[in-house]
Amino acid sequence: MSSPASVARHPIHPMLVVFPIGLWTFSLVCDIIYVFGGREPMWNTVALYTAVGGIIGAAVAAVPGIIDYLSIEDKEVRAIGTRHMMVNLGALLVFIVASIARAKGVSAMMPFLLSIAGIVLISFGGWLGGELVYVKGMAVQPVEELAAEQERQSRRDRARLRRVV
Repeated sequence: MSSPASVARHPIHPMLVVFPIGLWTFSLVCDIIYVFGGREPMWNTVALYTAVGGIIGAAVAAVPGIIDYLSIEDKEVRAIGTRHMMVNLGALLVFIVASIARAKGVSAMMPFLLSIAGIVLISFGGWLGGELVYVKGMAVQPVEELAAEQERQSRRDRARLRRVV
């Protein structure tokens, strides 16, 4: 089951999800420093910018994710894909609300708690994504198919070598 949203047979969605994951995680780190480290305003500002960057990154990563999702035919795999999408959309909404609250100057504790909730959600969403790839084989080329392709390439290479020699 290969990914229709891929470049050179490499699925795009997993390449892009690292950005919102990293940005949102760093946003939580900034929240922790802000809340427990003396409330230096810079950390609240950095938390806002990294959260917004994560929101943008998540929207971008969702495009190939949706393309892949629409290609799923197996009902069990599609159900896992649906849960993966819904959990991650929930995380996206949580970070949007946290960013709005932070931008409006709401008490630091609310964005902090929302960031924790968002990280919990993306962790579960990531686990579901792992289930899709590592257990169900979504966007993974079967080993037999890959071995056959490599054998064909090896034969072509040997034939080219014979012509050269």
